[in-house]
Amino acid sequence: MTHPAAASQPATPPALQAIGISKAFLSGKLHTQVLEDFSLRIEAGELTLISGPSGCGKSTLLAILSGLQKVDGGRVLALGSELGQLDLRALERFRLQHTGFVFQGFNLFPALSAFEQVELPLNHMGLSRDEARARARRSLEEVGMAPRMKLRPSELSGGEKQRVAIARALAKEPELLFADEPTSALDAANGQMIIDILHRIAHTHGTTVLCVSHDPRVVVHADRVLAMEDGRILSDRRTHVPTNDSKVT
Repeated sequence: MTHPAAASQPATPPALQAIGISKAFLSGKLHTQVLEDFSLRIEAGELTLISGPSGCGKSTLLAILSGLQKVDGGRVLALGSELGQLDLRALERFRLQHTGFVFQGFNLFPALSAFEQVELPLNHMGLSRDEARARARRSLEEVGMAPRMKLRPSELSGGEKQRVAIARALAKEPELLFADEPTSALDAANGQMIIDILHRIAHTHGTTVLCVSHDPRVVVHADRVLAMEDGRILSDRRTHVPTNDSKVT
């Protein structure tokens, strides 16, 4: 029998929720239905992996849940806010204040040093110059890039560029971190390092990390693995992840 006190406790709301969403793309006369009546809950403070073959809808789903794309139907809730009800300015503000992004192509500015890459978005968040610099330095230290913070992207390896990109997202102290194929352009050693960092961010910062990847190495570190195909969830399983709070060197 369920204890009365336990029964009266409200369920923890999900960090992200898709409710009956649909999304299609038109190319000339070709109509491609990517998602239809799709629902999903993503719990807070976990590393969730969405895996599946190219074209299965996983990157579209990530873009929708992060507010980068609008749905044709249904509702998307992020941290309790319904994204479809926010105007463009409010949506941009939400993404700036609450979300971080890590992409396959790093998205770094060629003319800026690693430190300047991380500091730049903080200048738009209303932080003082000292606080922005302190956050940038802490984030670069956390991903093991403090000794290289004065270098530009052309002077960094692929793994180092991705660590700078993660530091840039981490410095915002986001509740939500979205990673789209973050290891696909990296060799095995650097890919493993990036996965370790994303796992640690979820478990030490309490950040909700949603990662789209077909890299099998991510599966080992994910708290939850969703396999997609043809716009549907084929399987949804939880894993037991060993704690690894060691610093990257």
